[in-house]
Amino acid sequence: MAEENGSTEEQQARFVIQKIYTKDISFETPNSPEIFRDEWKPELDLQLGNEYARIDDDNHEITLTVTVTAKVGDKVAFLIEVKQAGVFSLTGYSDQEMGPLVGSYCPNTLFPFAREVISDIVLKGGFPQLVLAPVNFDALYMNQIEQAKQAGATKETKH
Repeated sequence: MAEENGSTEEQQARFVIQKIYTKDISFETPNSPEIFRDEWKPELDLQLGNEYARIDDDNHEITLTVTVTAKVGDKVAFLIEVKQAGVFSLTGYSDQEMGPLVGSYCPNTLFPFAREVISDIVLKGGFPQLVLAPVNFDALYMNQIEQAKQAGATKETKH
């Protein structure tokens, strides 16, 4: 009987993508047109962020923020920030299962869309195509959990 109840709960778990959309875009080229005269050997800095908002019992908005700064020497060639969002219907998951879904699986789903937007905008901004490498969101999520545990342990030892 316990096995039957467990399998029924597993069958009720659903992950549905309701909508994927670009929520915000910012693109700056503060040193153009002079930057186009410099030899193109940029240093790239990639920053990632993740936001979560509950819409209702089943629907959740996840927003992945990807920020790329390209510098040539000490000059910023471009700075782009894309907030790629999605509405996901997540039903039948425990609190423990929701963490990896929101912190890893949903951002992993959104990243290819953000990568495409960044590539298009950078190209339209007059720069060579930029294709970001894949990101291991599972590893990032696990690192975040580990850091939170260590921060909690540090707080406990300070008291």
